[in-house]
Amino acid sequence: METQQEKELLRGGQFIVKETNCEDVFTPEDFNEEQKMMRDSVIEFNDREIIPHKERFEAKDYALTEEVMGKAGEMGFLGVSVPEEYGGMGMGFVSTMIVCEYISSGTGSFSTAFGAHTGIGTMPITLYGTEEQKQKYVPKLASGEWFGAYALTEPGAGSDANSGKTTATLSEDGKSYKINGQKMWISNAGFCSLFIVFARIENDKNITGFIVEQDPENGITLGEEEKKLGIHASSTRQVFFSDTVVPAENMLAGRGEGFKIAMNALNIGRIKLAAACLDSQRRITTTAIQYANERKQFNTRISDFGAIKLKLAEMATNTYADESASYRAAKNIEDRIAMRHAAGNSHQEAELKGVEEYAIECSILKVAVSEDLQNCADEGIQIFGGMGFSKDTPMEAAWRDARIARIYEGTNEINRMLSVGMLVKKAMKGHVDLLGPAQAVADELMGIPSFDTPDYSELFAEEKEMIAKLKKVFLMVAGSAVQKFGPDLESHQQLLLAASDILIEIYMAESTILRTEKNAKRFGEKEQEIQIAMAKLYLYNAVSIVEKNGKESIISFAEGDEQRMLLMGLKRFVKYANYPDIVDLRRTIAEKVKAENKYCF
Repeated sequence: METQQEKELLRGGQFIVKETNCEDVFTPEDFNEEQKMMRDSVIEFNDREIIPHKERFEAKDYALTEEVMGKAGEMGFLGVSVPEEYGGMGMGFVSTMIVCEYISSGTGSFSTAFGAHTGIGTMPITLYGTEEQKQKYVPKLASGEWFGAYALTEPGAGSDANSGKTTATLSEDGKSYKINGQKMWISNAGFCSLFIVFARIENDKNITGFIVEQDPENGITLGEEEKKLGIHASSTRQVFFSDTVVPAENMLAGRGEGFKIAMNALNIGRIKLAAACLDSQRRITTTAIQYANERKQFNTRISDFGAIKLKLAEMATNTYADESASYRAAKNIEDRIAMRHAAGNSHQEAELKGVEEYAIECSILKVAVSEDLQNCADEGIQIFGGMGFSKDTPMEAAWRDARIARIYEGTNEINRMLSVGMLVKKAMKGHVDLLGPAQAVADELMGIPSFDTPDYSELFAEEKEMIAKLKKVFLMVAGSAVQKFGPDLESHQQLLLAASDILIEIYMAESTILRTEKNAKRFGEKEQEIQIAMAKLYLYNAVSIVEKNGKESIISFAEGDEQRMLLMGLKRFVKYANYPDIVDLRRTIAEKVKAENKYCF
């Protein structure tokens, strides 16, 4: 029986067809005392143990990464999401996001080691392990006595994770498996105590997961450390298994369940990766602001130039939007987990189903935030000018470290296609009603538009109407495409990419507006003046992206009268009644961060 709370909590993907009240979104301003204490504790750890040693991390000091991971374990940071009965803190999903965010901004090397260990190294055992497996391994992983790694990718199996050639062969007595094969790009390989290894048994359609202890005497050899563009002190090696014997009881979940484990681990990894990019953006933006305030050219601080103000305003705005959307989704996941606990689900089931429900949002955030981080670092280099290209300033390393975020946890192209693909599947299952609203938009296009002048006197009245219209663009484009191509839509990748960019911008812009509206109501509009400017600027940029992708889609799959009608609809749905003064919005935002000499929101 659905509880009242369950009815009120939007299901994953439903944001595209339903309106959300600002009171129903969680924002970083809603952190409770425990969450603030955890945040401050992690910031202090980062400032003490990671940031002062950036040069050592850049010089590929793998031993330092291992040492700091041990210290993070002593502080309890490796076990934040691990249940207390297995030596963890048992904290909620929002708290795990906070730890991940603030521990990740010192260097991408440590961020990668931390993410690989706590996410894909520990979590599969916590969520899929038997009671015996959890008792044996999880306390050691939560404390940092042992470190974990995740061995999925192979030379021939990257995005197509289920195509791996590594084999697991059952012994004659049925007591063990022999694993043979090669894995690559394995984070933490150089110092881990166990691997989560995926292998195929006989000719099974799907791979199977195993917990494999690291023992060189048991046919496990490591390749040399990879020479990488960034994340220099993150240990990344190939791992070779040659007749590696693994007890049968170390199989994770059931035979052929490995693909499911891999996919669900990636869902959680995706939103955590978004979190890992947030404080990095904040720090890059602050560093750029401080340099722009100090650097003089033509007897003028470069922060006083309009071209630099534009950059600072956009960097700050995207950071603010990314925070808004990430914590909105994190709290939705936490609430869904709590609801399932209340309904009697086990910890494993509640966590898995809670995150799986918001897999669309996890993919959206992974794409949006990783790309914003890269752009932020790129603009940071540009503000530093020639100095930005030098290893002696922090921007160069930030840019290199940011680059991997668009590749791991599923490339951004894969995640773009997944977000739309998962939404269509949810619609087919009846979890999200796309067809009804899409038909309503089609009917609206055939009708006569209203020429009434609405009342926009209330804060964000027009912006929220614009969001509603952008949702109509998505429904119009996606609805027409599904009608035209049906199940074959998956093979039209360029169309999926364009639709996903529309979907992403809607979620990010709506989250930013809802956060700001909620805070304006409780703190006052005057106090939120700059945040209001950022919300308006983000939406304006989002409308431009939606218009471009909508047009590209329509002229690609429609022709004649249908094309003309859809293009007219698009024009109607992306038109403001009152366009914001974009130059003034950027100037307002830039003047604030200049005066504060940091990202200050």
